[in-house]
Amino acid sequence: MSIPATRSECATRDARDPLARYRGEFTLEPGLIYLDGNSLGALTQRAAARVKSMLEREWGQDLIRSWNKHGWFDLPATLGARIAPLVGAAADEVLVADSTSVNIFKLVAALLPLRGERRRIVTEQGNFPTDLYVLQSLAAVSGGALEVLELPRAEIAAAIDPTTLLVLLTHVHYKTAEVFDMAAITARAHAAGARILWDLSHSVGALPVELGAHRVDLAVGCTYKYLNGGPGSPAFLYVRRDLQDSLRPALAGWMGHAAPFEFGDAYRPAAGISRHRCGTPSLLSFAALDGALAAIADLDLRQVREKSVALTELFIARVESLGPATGLTLASPRNPDARGSHVSFTHPHGLGLMQALIERGVIGDFRAPDIVRFGFTPLYLRYVDVWDAVDALAAVLAGGTAPLAAARAAAVT
Repeated sequence: MSIPATRSECATRDARDPLARYRGEFTLEPGLIYLDGNSLGALTQRAAARVKSMLEREWGQDLIRSWNKHGWFDLPATLGARIAPLVGAAADEVLVADSTSVNIFKLVAALLPLRGERRRIVTEQGNFPTDLYVLQSLAAVSGGALEVLELPRAEIAAAIDPTTLLVLLTHVHYKTAEVFDMAAITARAHAAGARILWDLSHSVGALPVELGAHRVDLAVGCTYKYLNGGPGSPAFLYVRRDLQDSLRPALAGWMGHAAPFEFGDAYRPAAGISRHRCGTPSLLSFAALDGALAAIADLDLRQVREKSVALTELFIARVESLGPATGLTLASPRNPDARGSHVSFTHPHGLGLMQALIERGVIGDFRAPDIVRFGFTPLYLRYVDVWDAVDALAAVLAGGTAPLAAARAAAVT
């Protein structure tokens, strides 16, 4: 697909966009260009309505009866089944529960009794910090039973050997948007007899994922980015069906018991994926996710990916057309097949640059030490938005670097 050369061409493409109908599902401030859906997705009207219904009708009127009457108890599995097609999994292989960090802990810890002589976990140096921190904490409490190898991307495949218990990688890198070859790395892990766990937080809802086709063992992901579940919305975990009953949860809670309402003293894991439930879920967050998923129930991820590539290609081309004097250097892969749905540039005053853009109504984010990050959510972002965002970027840069250098970081960047 060619790159639009004018704003008018962008408007024409928007008028023909098969995904344009989804924009009306979202609550968006007029005039705002939101390029941070890779960090927090926008609010859908259905999410707001679903939360209101749970608050006022289900909780307010039906009270505790809603656990049965409105299917509250089944929501972790019900929502998991709706996420499953987005990651190429079967309905009974995905469960919505807890946070990404907690789910990584649960799945990795469940592997430990099965490790035999294997003691190494291979992961990427510079992976999202929570993934590394969870692995580091598990290694610390394992009494030397685990060793975590944090390696540069180019060295990972060669390091997977018969001593490897697990490979844990993020499918789309949170800073650069570089995409791992899921099929090749999964096959490499399996050839060495190791398990693999993919973090899909920057993938799910943005590009096609085929966990089942690649025989992936385990996966986790969040729902507040491209799935638009809302701030702190619950995460999900995936366990391939044939592995489910062999993994006994290390973080066992009453909701994962085979018969939770028998209230027995001894833990007995539920069959299948449900054993990875732990405590009582935060139902209002589940309601928001329920509504958000309803808004994209018929989503064609091939169309999403096609538009994502087109938007990011347009953005990169326009930014680079401003010339080298901007100080911006592409930090994401130039090949769109190797890039997720966000684009990162480095800039010596990246923090100040992003703050100035936000003041102009173009919202992205900053990742230390020097990365400005722009997310492209095809469901509500238009081609004209991308065009106008680069115009705003050019205007900020025209003001010189002195104001940018004076910026001070807020608690969240």
